[in-house]
Amino acid sequence: MTSFLSLVGKRALVTSGTKGAGKATADLLRELGAAVFTVARNAPDDRSDAMFIAADLTTAEGCERVAAAALDRLGGIDILVHMLGGSSAPGGGFAALTDAHWERELALNLFPAVRLDRALVPAMTAQRSGVVVHVSSIQRLLPLPEATTGYAAAKAALSTYSKALSKEVAPQGVRVVRIAPGWIETEASVQLAERVAREAGTDYAGGKAMIMASLGGIPLGRPAKPEDVANLIAFLVSDRAASITGTEYVIDGGTIPTV
Repeated sequence: MTSFLSLVGKRALVTSGTKGAGKATADLLRELGAAVFTVARNAPDDRSDAMFIAADLTTAEGCERVAAAALDRLGGIDILVHMLGGSSAPGGGFAALTDAHWERELALNLFPAVRLDRALVPAMTAQRSGVVVHVSSIQRLLPLPEATTGYAAAKAALSTYSKALSKEVAPQGVRVVRIAPGWIETEASVQLAERVAREAGTDYAGGKAMIMASLGGIPLGRPAKPEDVANLIAFLVSDRAASITGTEYVIDGGTIPTV
């Protein structure tokens, strides 16, 4: 029986590929036959190999190193997954955000994608094939003013940029898609739920419930698993999704309450 989905012969770069949804995505792409090059700020378990590079993608120099290494070690690029993202901004609303906070949010959530695309997408257009996945967030549609204004605005900018790129490169055979996760139960989110639980004097399940309530609820009743996100990405980068470009797929358990 023929496999429904295969990535044999494909060459992929996955950023933030050593933890959470990034690791799940890199692992699944490899399982489906792709050669996968990953990047993160630090090597997993203090080890490195030929298909991993440690780099700081918030800098132009880091992006240049990663792009050059990916092309050198893969011999080309077919799939580019921009998983990197996050926020270190303080709570306190808009007035608590300094220029430095805003610059950090953009440096982490927008510029790495812009820079790596600029370095790698021309190779895709030259071969007239390739897929770029920008991982946005439902926060661009559902910002939490107390704590995620900068992050949400940066992800909104990423989404707009992604749409423009898709329109530009589709005629050259390159697809550009976005996914917008809600809360993903990664190592970091587990730690957050545990901290919330301790502060509230409850257990982990109680901490998860409090976070879900802060998002307005998750109708599915649970956050997404990293593997859920990986499964969606694997489909979108495959030939099974050959007519899909320029659009966004929300994976949030129903969190966004509107059409």
